[in-house]
Amino acid sequence: MSDKSASAYWAANIRLITICLVIWALASFGFGIILRPLISGIAVGGTDLGFWFAQQGSILTFLVLIFFYAMRMNKIDREFGVDEQ
Repeated sequence: MSDKSASAYWAANIRLITICLVIWALASFGFGIILRPLISGIAVGGTDLGFWFAQQGSILTFLVLIFFYAMRMNKIDREFGVDEQ
């Protein structure tokens, strides 16, 4: 892999990681703590949405992000010719 291609590969990797971390921080810290008073009136499963995000929503968001990251990184690996197959 050339230096230019390696640089583009890592730029795509870092961009994907940054996007995933921002989404996770927004779901866990943002909705679960900071924005909780704003979304507390919305009922989800017998409780308010802020409590749900603090207890389960951030965990479920993290699990979805894991699978999204794995699928997207496989695509990026194939694009740059560094896949495992």
